Amino acid sequence: MKALEQIGLKVLRRIDPETAHGLALKALRAGLGPTSGPFTSPRLRCELAGLSLPNPVGLAAGFDKNATALTPLSRSGFGFLEVGAATPRPQEGNPKPRLFRLAQDRAAINRFGFNNEGMQPIADRLAQRPKTTAIGLNLGANKDSSDKAADFATVLAHCGPHVDFATVNVSSPNTEKLRDLQGKAALSALLAGVMETRAKMDRPIPVFLKIAPDLTPDEIAEIAEVAQMTGISGIIATNTTLDRTGLHGPHTGEAGGLSGQPLFEKSTRVVAHLSGLTNLPIIGVGGVSNADQAYQKIRAGACAVQLYTALVYGGLSLVDDITRGLDALLARDGFTTLADAVGSGRADWT
Repeated sequence: MKALEQIGLKVLRRIDPETAHGLALKALRAGLGPTSGPFTSPRLRCELAGLSLPNPVGLAAGFDKNATALTPLSRSGFGFLEVGAATPRPQEGNPKPRLFRLAQDRAAINRFGFNNEGMQPIADRLAQRPKTTAIGLNLGANKDSSDKAADFATVLAHCGPHVDFATVNVSSPNTEKLRDLQGKAALSALLAGVMETRAKMDRPIPVFLKIAPDLTPDEIAEIAEVAQMTGISGIIATNTTLDRTGLHGPHTGEAGGLSGQPLFEKSTRVVAHLSGLTNLPIIGVGGVSNADQAYQKIRAGACAVQLYTALVYGGLSLVDDITRGLDALLARDGFTTLADAVGSGRADWT
């Protein structure tokens, strides 16, 4: 980590987390982030649902909710980006404070509630996006919507022409009854509507499903079955957790979704379980903060990984460290391609 970045992170951690996040985005737009672009190699180059990526390390949704920092993020080292979540209409989300650092656990709890400017301004920015990086959009539903399932298709129809993939997010714990849509019947109907909308697009794009980590084995099996049946392109595992086991500090009892280091083991076990149930590509998310953890998720069955909370503690230079470290780990173990490593250690997690 560069000295200037260390100083900046120390300053940001002294102020309110949501304010600090806004300042970090402003700093990126001002040109203060990395500019070297993604590190790549023959081992790291990979295909994800038809997308050609320079490396398998992506930015998770939530960091750039309104797609305001697309150009600087495209230069920061990620192999792909996911922005949003976007809802049809703008909404303020839940009352503040709604973001809490758990520094001792290298974690965070948020209860944002899909705060965003709505699909129209987000689509306008995506229309002007850089084309050098694969960019996806996390689809959300308005809190007061009378038909949350229809909201996902609405956002896809409006913003889909400007992105490379879309993610159906039914796993945020911060919108009432949203996780109910993970049930077999509700999920089948929702995804059928989304895929019908996708089929009408001039350029049908990959559609992923983002699931919660707090699912039983039977529920995971149902989701895998529905995913195969509906023809989606892959699964993102996982969103934040409601589990509070083993946390430290004054914010452990805050309502919302927990992300960061405490989620690593739980989310990786979901990846491993899913990879034994489906051949669909899996993106592993949750607790990735170094190259070894990215490697473990890949060996558990993930074709790519995403991170977000680790940036709070490690800064954007962490992305380059992870990609270079991952390349070295693949070489150490004799893998000539990333695909060769996917699932090679699944038995360690099942």
